[in-house]
Amino acid sequence: MKIEMESIGTIETEFTEIEGMPIQPTGAKGVKGCIVIKDKYADGLKDLEDFSHINILYLLHKVDGYLLEVKPFMDNDTHGVFATRSPKRPNRIGSSVVKVDKVEGNKIYVSNIDVLNETPLLDIKPYVPQLYEDTIDELKIGWFESNHKKAKSQKSDDRFK
Repeated sequence: MKIEMESIGTIETEFTEIEGMPIQPTGAKGVKGCIVIKDKYADGLKDLEDFSHINILYLLHKVDGYLLEVKPFMDNDTHGVFATRSPKRPNRIGSSVVKVDKVEGNKIYVSNIDVLNETPLLDIKPYVPQLYEDTIDELKIGWFESNHKKAKSQKSDDRFK
């Protein structure tokens, strides 16, 4: 099945090159950005400023191809792409949780953003962890468990290659 989508806006950040860009929001703590929503979708931002964080879905527009097995930057072993956050995915969809600093008109000013400048935005959802608190009894994070501390300081030069 072929699916077509239209971007609802553009993500603006300081990262004009993939090299040196943070790999995850934890590596982008304090980094500021702006999400510019197309005028025709701006009314959809009503009440968004009442949320401290949002989940943004975007197109990894600089990624070519995909791999079904990848070696994450935080591990020496390969894993299936769906057991990682690798950008080399069949549908090139990225996801990040960012802090909402303020909403003005069709712009959302955010912090902790790990996204390349001029990235097409696909969707926004409020981040509400309470929606999951009664459904996650025994949280497991697989291979990531022993490597999660590395994410805070790592940057990547080849995650999109």
